[in-house]
Amino acid sequence: MARVRQKGTRAEIDLRRALHARGLRYRLHVPLLTKPRRVADIVFSGAKVAVFVDGCFWHGCPEHASWPKNNADFWREKIETNRSRDADTDQRLHALGWTTVRVWEHEDASQAASRIAELVDARRVNRTHPCR
Repeated sequence: MARVRQKGTRAEIDLRRALHARGLRYRLHVPLLTKPRRVADIVFSGAKVAVFVDGCFWHGCPEHASWPKNNADFWREKIETNRSRDADTDQRLHALGWTTVRVWEHEDASQAASRIAELVDARRVNRTHPCR
C-alpha cells in the first residue's frame, strides 16, 4: 500500500488540466481541517469549494468497487472506514461554509471540470453579492 499514490494521480492530473484549460486557478493539497487533519486535492479558496478525487477501489465506488476475496474482512473495514471519513469530512466542511465536490477516478475529467466550474462561478457570484 505504500506505493499507492495519494497525490498526483492520473485522474487528478487530468482534472487539473481540464480546470486550468477553463481558466480556473486553484491551490493543491490544502489542509482544510485539523484534528482530524483532512486535505482537499483541489481548493478554490475564494469560492470555498473543495474538490476530492476519489479512487474507485479505495473509496468504494458504487459502479466499480470490488471486494477482494483475500483478507476480505480487513478490506471491507478499510473501505467502509474511508467512506465514513469522507462523509464526516463533507459534513464538517459544510458546517464551515464550504462546498465539497467528490469526483470518482473513472469520471470524465472534462465533464467533472464543467460541473466544478459552474459551482465555483455560482459560489463566487453569491460571495461578491451578499444580498443574493
